[in-house]
Amino acid sequence: MKPSPRLSLNNGVLIDQLGFGLYKVPPGDAAGLVSMALEAGYRHFDTAAMYGNETGVGRGIGSLSGFSSHDDARGGSGESSPALSREDLFVTTKLWNDDQGYDATLRAFDTSMANLGLEYVDLYLIHWPCAQRGLYSESYRAMETLYREGKARAIGVSNFQPAHLDRLLQTAEVVPAVNQIELHPWLQQEELRTLHRGLGITTEAWSPLGRGQVLQDPVVLDIAAAHGRTAAQVILRWHVQLGNVAIPKASSHDRIGENLDVFDFSLDDVAMQALGGLERGFRTGSHPDSVN
Repeated sequence: MKPSPRLSLNNGVLIDQLGFGLYKVPPGDAAGLVSMALEAGYRHFDTAAMYGNETGVGRGIGSLSGFSSHDDARGGSGESSPALSREDLFVTTKLWNDDQGYDATLRAFDTSMANLGLEYVDLYLIHWPCAQRGLYSESYRAMETLYREGKARAIGVSNFQPAHLDRLLQTAEVVPAVNQIELHPWLQQEELRTLHRGLGITTEAWSPLGRGQVLQDPVVLDIAAAHGRTAAQVILRWHVQLGNVAIPKASSHDRIGENLDVFDFSLDDVAMQALGGLERGFRTGSHPDSVN
């Protein structure tokens, strides 16, 4: 299986184009799933304070390495596997809504680092703008401090709409490296993706498979049959060819491996155009303007 290619963020930091998402992964399952994903070849892991599984993620990424501060991180099958260095991995976590504000952001970051058992993260994101609170610019200013101190190799945002980005960039000194947004064939976010390209912001897709709903689309199934691939592989390949970063979630050994196995085939222009025609403005999650 070919490994995920890496894309360069706007500060030169490299990010694996396909990562392993941990939304709604129970804390008790996180370590085992992360360890399984590592064995399959994943090196990019996406968690958040709100998910409640940072500690399990930290134990999981430590299971094949010697850098985790968690006491029992070296257990299990990792003892017979080659150790990974911290530099081999890309770890993202996110600031939750209740912790916005300058000082609160710094405290929340320290808590996340303690939970993960890491000295730094590769990417730290504001989880939602929560525009009515009016605190995301302050939060981002704190994240710029963390970035300058080397505690976060890159900083960015999640679920920001064009108006949120415009306001943020009026005061920000560091252009966000990433905007992580809901993105799949039924919600293609063309306006945001175009804006990102102009600003040098990498588009990262959460719910890249539409929480499984898009997998039953007849167009997707036809393309999958023609290529001898699963529907999930077709959609993830679509993301890859668009230049998106994507973080699918999976909970079985087979699905974890299948989701990463998308780098030895390509979709032709006809297939890409067919998938591009599936836009229907369908959200599986909340609209950013409704989250406060």
